[in-house]
Amino acid sequence: MPPRLRPTRLEYVVDGVKLRSQLSAAALEAIGDEAEQRRRALEILKSALFRGRMIAKERLEAGAGGIETARLLSGVTDEVITALYDFTTVHVFRARNPTEGERLALMAVGGYGRGTLAPFSDIDLLFLRPYKQTAHVEQVIEYMLYALWDLGFKVGHASRTIEECIKLAREDFTIRTALLESRRLTGDEALAEELKRRFRAEVVKGTGAPFVAAKLKERDDRHARAGASRYMVEPNVKEGKGGLRDLNTLFWIGQYLHPADAEHVEGVLQLEMFERREITAFIRAFDFLWAVRCHLHFATGRPEERLTFDLQPELARRMGYGDRGDAPAVERFMRRYFLIAKEVGALTRVFAAKLESERVKSEPKGFSRLLPGARAKRKKLDEGFHEEGGRLNIDGPQTFEQDPVNLLRLFRLADQRNLDLHPDAFTAATRLSGLISAKVRRDPAAAKVFLDILARSRDPQRTLTMMTEANVLGRFVPEFGRIVAQMQFNMYHSYTVDEHTLRAVGVINDIANGRFAEDHPLSTAIMPLIHDKEALFLAMLLHDTGKGGEGGQERAGARAARTACERLGLDRRRVELVAWLVEHHLVMSDYAQKRDVSDPRTVADFARIVQSPERLRLLLVLTVADIRAVGPGVWNGWKGQLLRELYNATESVFRGGRGSEASSVRRHFEVLAASARERLIAAAPETADWARSMEDAYFAGFTDDDMLVHAALAARAERQRGAAADARVRPDQGAAEIVVAARDRARLFADLATCITAAGASVLGARVFTSRLGQALDVFYVQDVSGQPYGADNPKSLARLAESLEAAARGEATKTEPRRLADFGRAAAFAITPTVMLDNEASETATVVEASGRDRPGLLGALARAISDAGLSIVSAHIDSYGERAVDAFYVTDAVGAKLRDPRRMTALKARLLSALQEGEASPAKPRPNLQKARASVAR
Repeated sequence: MPPRLRPTRLEYVVDGVKLRSQLSAAALEAIGDEAEQRRRALEILKSALFRGRMIAKERLEAGAGGIETARLLSGVTDEVITALYDFTTVHVFRARNPTEGERLALMAVGGYGRGTLAPFSDIDLLFLRPYKQTAHVEQVIEYMLYALWDLGFKVGHASRTIEECIKLAREDFTIRTALLESRRLTGDEALAEELKRRFRAEVVKGTGAPFVAAKLKERDDRHARAGASRYMVEPNVKEGKGGLRDLNTLFWIGQYLHPADAEHVEGVLQLEMFERREITAFIRAFDFLWAVRCHLHFATGRPEERLTFDLQPELARRMGYGDRGDAPAVERFMRRYFLIAKEVGALTRVFAAKLESERVKSEPKGFSRLLPGARAKRKKLDEGFHEEGGRLNIDGPQTFEQDPVNLLRLFRLADQRNLDLHPDAFTAATRLSGLISAKVRRDPAAAKVFLDILARSRDPQRTLTMMTEANVLGRFVPEFGRIVAQMQFNMYHSYTVDEHTLRAVGVINDIANGRFAEDHPLSTAIMPLIHDKEALFLAMLLHDTGKGGEGGQERAGARAARTACERLGLDRRRVELVAWLVEHHLVMSDYAQKRDVSDPRTVADFARIVQSPERLRLLLVLTVADIRAVGPGVWNGWKGQLLRELYNATESVFRGGRGSEASSVRRHFEVLAASARERLIAAAPETADWARSMEDAYFAGFTDDDMLVHAALAARAERQRGAAADARVRPDQGAAEIVVAARDRARLFADLATCITAAGASVLGARVFTSRLGQALDVFYVQDVSGQPYGADNPKSLARLAESLEAAARGEATKTEPRRLADFGRAAAFAITPTVMLDNEASETATVVEASGRDRPGLLGALARAISDAGLSIVSAHIDSYGERAVDAFYVTDAVGAKLRDPRRMTALKARLLSALQEGEASPAKPRPNLQKARASVAR
């Protein structure tokens, strides 16, 4: 990291005396010409402002602190605004003998009043008058506001009397908070002091309880809007959970309860409940977050508050982070950010809880939970613990010092009793977490307490989260501690690794309690059949501990799981079960989403890996929870359907005792297909020819009702120019199902895929079947851009898409529209290497082609055209995306229905597909923001 510099004295940046003399000279030189006077004044002020901002920017990039930079920028703004005020009141609208009504004080309020300012922050000003506004005061205010706007400021302003300020502050907590941080910039000093005195006496005094309650509620509402987790991988530095606004809330509360100089954090927080280490942590977090915010503004040239993927590498570079081993600079920087956010969370929790339990012993009674009026009674619980004011507390630090296992018992007891932690207990646990030594980690009593929390508590996610914030979980399970605040630099995951893991643990608990019965009926049904729930929860907790490890995530994770489980005292069989689950936690989703479940080889290969019904059940629940915890909108009914199909097919193999040999599984599928074909013919004899012409794989993937619909559609296609399409919304699968029956021809699938893309739909999956009569049946599952079933809100659009697909199937030209991903700029921040793999072992009848690269509209059609141009037919397509990366798998055969084995044709196909993947790639893999544009914006 760059060395810290000595703070810059403001007069070295903007010399206020010199600035005012320049303005006076400009006024005198253009005396009598008000327009010229104004033009010259603005030119001088712009130059001073630009110089000040550039010096602040250069010092920030050289290692200056965030608070120092914010104060420097605020000081520069102070000098410019006060100089403008002097120019206005001396040279433009001078009152030589000001009356009482012409008194005016200019005050900074809100964040600007606190004396910290980001490069492109709004500035909030209060023009304070003694009573009703005079013409002179109105002219001064109007002149100044227009000048400030011309200087590029975004100004929030108000012109009020002291009486108006007091009245509005009593009614509105936002105005009250703004005035809490007010400071005089210039103008009538007595007027400004009168406001501060009356504000304290008439608004603040005796109203601590409602103010604290309002600020905490405001914080909760803001979190709900900005995202309930402080570990979102694209955090909002200002408004997000764990960001600057959370610290500001604590600052406001401290300032309200303990009036002090708003510019000095240490003074505001000198309350008896706040320890020195907490104040130090507050200032450290405040400084880091201000540095990030200032860098963000300078890098983008605008008031950007969200740390998006495309900005993260640039911010890491600006803040001095470099690659270290396997850890890229951007992930090191973001881990630091999330550790700070974690610290902010701990501070918020401790401060707010202390305010609830201690601060307002002197406040009026009746404010219930938030501010109890009397000292809470103690209720003795287990040895060393007691309940105090509805919170779990310890008898003293000796509770942990005499038996460090109590650091774990604290959280188990809190869960069992459904109690929140007393701030003293939480603080002591955090400070004494170092007592968890290697000996404690191997203590059977500690292991039992931990497993009770993990697998048998009422709310393991909440309890484990508290343990993480207190540094207890990472100390007891160091494998988990290694991934705390670890960044996942991709667009697929919405949270840090530890937050994703704890959410996944919570999902398993919810499934076990029946809370997701509608979304996950199969998982809910099989949970009671799982014999070893401890192994399931342990595997979930440890499943991502191999990220960034040697030998790949799966193998490194299995090694970490073995080490952790052996230390916990599990027997060898259970150790190996947990390690197996961790090593194979991605296998089921890979097979379900990238392979054809109607292919017997897929089921045989998967069954060979799983080997037992118990592992199958464990893997299903683990996979569901893992996917669901990735982020909002990642789980959908389509993925659930794929997993259910794979589970049912594999469970059927195990139940029949046929083993996992491909030949046995194939015979099993043949029997199922023959039975389904006979049922179809019996239900609709007119379908006999069509049913006998369809391949066995078709009958493995659809219900009897589906087959009747498809047969009727095929007959309709023969009657109407060789093509017919049918579409319906499938809420159970989270997608619209579109079935197209048409005469088979080259590039049919590619044309259909292109047509779907042109309609603004996204293909989740596709199944392609060709009868021996030469008719193709293509089934697509599609969503709209919001991830909802296409046409769910507009059935006419779904009908139009079906009509367009009929036309495309007949070979009619499809109108295409070039579309760009809404977040293509963010996706361009990632370097994605296109890859193509051909596998002749994954299927007995087809070559499996897997193509992976940057996702974009039209990619599926481009890949399908490349395959068709190579003289190959697509048997089935399996479409998936992981944020910025698309992974599409195709089962293909040659002109005679055989696998592709010719090495030259395989090489040519790879080249075609790589070309399709690279088409439309952004030129720079990791573009930096336009710094010249940012510099110009600063100048403006």
